[in-house]
Amino acid sequence: MTELQSERKNANWDRLFGPFLESWAVFKAPQTKSRHIIAYWTREQLKALGFFRNSEARRLPRFVAWQYFALIQLLTSMASLVYGAREHIGDTVNLGRDLVFIITAIFICFRLVFLAQYADEIDVIIDDLEDIYHWSIKGPGWKEVQENKRLRFLLFMAVVISWFTSLIIFMLIKISTPFWIESQILPFHVAWPFQLHDPAKHPIAHVIIYVSQSTTMLYFLIWLGVVENMGVSIFYELTSALRVLCIELRNLQELCLGDEEMLFRELCRMTNFHQQIILLSDRCNQIFNGAFIMQMLINFLLVSLSLFEVLAAKRDPQVAAEYMVILLMTLGHLSFWSKFGDMFSEESKQVALAVYEAYDPNVGSKTIHRQFCFFIQRAQKPLIMRAAPFPPFNLENNMFILKQCYSILTILANTLE
Repeated sequence: MTELQSERKNANWDRLFGPFLESWAVFKAPQTKSRHIIAYWTREQLKALGFFRNSEARRLPRFVAWQYFALIQLLTSMASLVYGAREHIGDTVNLGRDLVFIITAIFICFRLVFLAQYADEIDVIIDDLEDIYHWSIKGPGWKEVQENKRLRFLLFMAVVISWFTSLIIFMLIKISTPFWIESQILPFHVAWPFQLHDPAKHPIAHVIIYVSQSTTMLYFLIWLGVVENMGVSIFYELTSALRVLCIELRNLQELCLGDEEMLFRELCRMTNFHQQIILLSDRCNQIFNGAFIMQMLINFLLVSLSLFEVLAAKRDPQVAAEYMVILLMTLGHLSFWSKFGDMFSEESKQVALAVYEAYDPNVGSKTIHRQFCFFIQRAQKPLIMRAAPFPPFNLENNMFILKQCYSILTILANTLE
């Protein structure tokens, strides 16, 4: 029994650090590519953290017990945050700080509900993308496809490593604040019945609350980071599939060498491949629609609130700096999704150009020419990462949100004065 538990622990550590070890192995070996897509690795990380609630996990008692324990810890922390926020009513700066963390906790809860509801469907999408990733590519574009997959994997992992490094540094600073700020006795301002959080009256209870706060925040922010990476990486893999399709199309005539039967067969295969990407894109937008709406609202609230609090706390550089860090992390999160949404749309537009480049009016029958025309017409409609009824995720709409935040900030600043 002890050996089995040891094997499970080792397997969980392997799952948690798997993508980082894989990226290092791929980086050292220029001729290799990752064994799996990034969405697969992030799903493994969620399983290692014990909070990927698909059908398989719900049948395992130890995972269910852990999930209930972690959820109780999160809800208890939220309740103490809300209870503590009442003490700061009338204090704009400190109340704003409490609201930032309450909103973040609400966002985490929403992500938990979302993943519990759609884990099985996300499983299916990741498995489909994994199958596409392992398709064998024939012809002159093979080497370019392999290099593209390797480069895209390393680029995304570089972003992930940078994001996690920033997140962990922020968490460590936040956890350590009671040791170097005299006025702060806990990482977050909370209130408990009977003043259990007061170290002078209840030192043991205070230590327990400190440990609970620190571990709960560390666990759920890491979990949230992995969930966000998984969501973005699904659309990133769709973008990579579109790039592979473009490479194949640009090498189509060289592959077929005037063989009309082979040209028609390969063109039909690529048309079906494009249709599969479109269907997966539509399904992803359906699944993530509610999550996207909540994400845009939360980001809007956090950016507006952080900007306002930076202005309100301008006489206290330490508090203003804390809000600036929160603001930069929120903007980074919003830009993270927007940039990959942009890449997804731009790559989908390239498909029509690649089909046009592959078309040779001197080669093929009328049936092949009609197939090319149909392909070009369908590929002209760009694919988007959308949250209906809100506009798509891209950098242009990202700037629009920032402008709206600035407008609200101006109104609030005038009110404050």
